Amino acid sequence: MTGTVLVTGGAGYIGSHACKALRAAGYTPVTYDNLSTGWEEAVKFGPFEKGDLLDRDRLDAVFASHRPAAVMHFAAFSQVGESMKEPGKYWRNNVLGSLALVEAAVAAECRNFVFSSTCATYGDQDNVVLDENTVQMPINSYGASKRAVENILENFGQSHGLNHVIFRYFNVAGGDPEAEVGEFHQPETHLIPLMLDAISGKRDALTIFGTDYDTPDGTCIRDYVHVCDLVDAHVLGLKWLEDGKGSRVFNLGTGKGFSVREVIDHSRAVTNMDVPYVEGDRRPGDCMKLVSGSERAITELGWSPARSNLAQMIGDAWRWHRTGHYHK
Repeated sequence: MTGTVLVTGGAGYIGSHACKALRAAGYTPVTYDNLSTGWEEAVKFGPFEKGDLLDRDRLDAVFASHRPAAVMHFAAFSQVGESMKEPGKYWRNNVLGSLALVEAAVAAECRNFVFSSTCATYGDQDNVVLDENTVQMPINSYGASKRAVENILENFGQSHGLNHVIFRYFNVAGGDPEAEVGEFHQPETHLIPLMLDAISGKRDALTIFGTDYDTPDGTCIRDYVHVCDLVDAHVLGLKWLEDGKGSRVFNLGTGKGFSVREVIDHSRAVTNMDVPYVEGDRRPGDCMKLVSGSERAITELGWSPARSNLAQMIGDAWRWHRTGHYHK
């Protein structure tokens, strides 16, 4: 089945890649974004509607105009450190904004909903491979706000028949191999683009936040998944709902973790350049180790994280880094 999909946050990093994947799969992605962190230049694959999640009238108008068959919801604030300092910002935007979106979708009889959640809902559970049945114990407002939206979707599923697929994913990296879109935040907070900025002289040095964790080299370990693999899973999740298979939660990761120092080592091999770095203190809200079990997505959705190796993720990110950034 093909049709129109409303993509909130479609001008952002993951959302723009999702729009490209949707168009390739025969859908028409309609981006809904307030451009607070996204880039209008990234909207290349379908119509653009500027608007805020908290503006219910605007949401209703967009639903009425485009009559989407489904929603793919990426729009959210997502900085862990910021969420520790400004919890109200995260509860207002991520939770109240999502509630307005869900209510608008139900009112428009759009009952297929794909949600971008996060492994941060699990909290700090070291030496555990996290799967969908792992207890959720978020330790920051970002994770807590995403868990709350999951609860909203479950409630509306029970009361209004809102069919939903929830993806809890891990550290997203890489970029479009054709470099049409890529990862660019202001300010930048993600390890690989920060590292590439340091390599290319756009910042003095990369800061390693915490070198005294109980890991083999003292730095945090994360499970990295290629953004193109990630959005492929979202298209599969949409088709899952279209096939009437019901609501489901899926983790998206590789089951393998890499430390910050390992990412730095791989970048040297990919770019043939050294990474200038300094060692800093731990950041509040950071977990020591987050690794995903993704067997459910692989076996039920038929998903394959084929591009999710560090060499390809860093290589694709490096190609984007050298060929184009968005500018406001």
